[in-house]
Amino acid sequence: MFKNQSLRPSLKTVLKTSTVAGLAAVMLSTGIPATVTHSFAAAVKIEAPQVPSFANVVDAVSPAVVSVRVQSRANPVSDDASNGFSFDFGGRGFDELPDDHPLKRFFKEFGGPNGGQDNDRRADRGHGPRDGKPGRLRPTSQGSGFFISEDGYLVTNNHVVSDGSAFTVILNDGTELDAKLIGKDSRTDLAVLKVDDKRKFAYVGFADDSKVRVGDWVVAVGNPFGLGGTVTAGIVSARGRDIGSGPYDDYLQVDAAVNRGNSGGPTFNLNGEVVGINTAIFSPSGGNVGIAFAIPASVAKDVVNDLMKDGEVSRGWLGVQIQPVDKDVAESLGLAEASGALVIEPQAGSPGEKAGIKKGDVITAVDGDTIKGPRELARKIGAMRPGTSVDVTLWRDGKAESVKLEVGTLPADKEASAGAEQQPQQEEQPSSEKALADLGVTVMPADDGNGVTISAVDPDSDASDRGLKEGQKIVSVNNQEVKSADDILKVIEAAKKDGRTKALFQIEADNASRFVALPINQG
Repeated sequence: MFKNQSLRPSLKTVLKTSTVAGLAAVMLSTGIPATVTHSFAAAVKIEAPQVPSFANVVDAVSPAVVSVRVQSRANPVSDDASNGFSFDFGGRGFDELPDDHPLKRFFKEFGGPNGGQDNDRRADRGHGPRDGKPGRLRPTSQGSGFFISEDGYLVTNNHVVSDGSAFTVILNDGTELDAKLIGKDSRTDLAVLKVDDKRKFAYVGFADDSKVRVGDWVVAVGNPFGLGGTVTAGIVSARGRDIGSGPYDDYLQVDAAVNRGNSGGPTFNLNGEVVGINTAIFSPSGGNVGIAFAIPASVAKDVVNDLMKDGEVSRGWLGVQIQPVDKDVAESLGLAEASGALVIEPQAGSPGEKAGIKKGDVITAVDGDTIKGPRELARKIGAMRPGTSVDVTLWRDGKAESVKLEVGTLPADKEASAGAEQQPQQEEQPSSEKALADLGVTVMPADDGNGVTISAVDPDSDASDRGLKEGQKIVSVNNQEVKSADDILKVIEAAKKDGRTKALFQIEADNASRFVALPINQG
């Protein structure tokens, strides 16, 4: 107990004020030393699996990744580059005016288009006079690329360099080197450049992308928005994406941040191998939303080798217009499953036509390898060397057949469509129309004698649902040519006797042809 009771209020006040001060007060009032113990909370620490760092991969591959700057020739837009005006004298240029024309005398005296020393000034600025010579080089695009050999071959996208006249690559250390275009391929959006320099370049190799799995880590390195040497990471989101850019679409989808300027840059696995080449993004806003597409290494490797060797890519060519086989088409043809490529029309003089492939055939296999659809057929034939002999398995008239053919060479910019020129529509002839009530269409004989013309379509019918419209032509049903409504009805009745519930109609419209399966067991 405290001997002096008057100390109690002051001690309470001191204790409320400070614990340390309170202890000191106790010591002073009692003379007994007090033991002071400090107690602190432990720092937060969580035991969790650690994500592997990408730093080692980045250190190894960065010297092989470059920025690509593209310049194009641009002619001056006006006769007087100094003021930005253009002159049009009644549809004639200044040089075409007569020498005694008052405007020509005026500009010669006081300066103007081609007057005084304009040509000299333009030449000093790199323009050149209006004599057909190319104008100065102007930056037009920028992208990314990567070396694939120590002697300076590098890969980028075709759309990065396609319009370029001069190319510069910027190395990881900032060194700028001129490059020349070796070759480009618009169908796969790939291009090869070459830097001629005595140094040995750091380079990377292509991975075996067949081993790439959805969910694998990937690292993208490139030049987004001109910010060279940018690294982003993510995973493989999907394989085999078709984005409608061409017949050889087979993209890897990744969620690593890819933006404008990343085009042509590599996507690496954790071994530092290129699994894909960034070429496109899905972006409503124009920026990264986590959906990017990369050309697989397996596709790029073959194309790049051809470009390095020949400056161009030689692809196999079958020469048939094809479409997918859906469930309805498969049922109408008696196929057990909806797979294969349905031949709409073989092109005249093509390897397919020479081998006897006909419209309505379904290509189900090539050299014994099953064909699931048009994309797979296009990739398989395209990957073959022209002149290669192959066995093509067809489904025709309810049974499998095989033909042998020699793969041709895909012509440059060959159009897939082989539709015949559409004849002008004539006025309807009600006396020749006949209703096909079960199908929801009314037809009349075509003026050119080839098929029948659809004169009306019931908007509530299956025909309308499948896109049949007035003015289109039906040229065949179940691969049998038709020239009247009676012909169509005969084919349909035969199909019903065979137990079919759908019939395959070949429709021509807009200089193209397609097949549509329609139900025939109604009514």
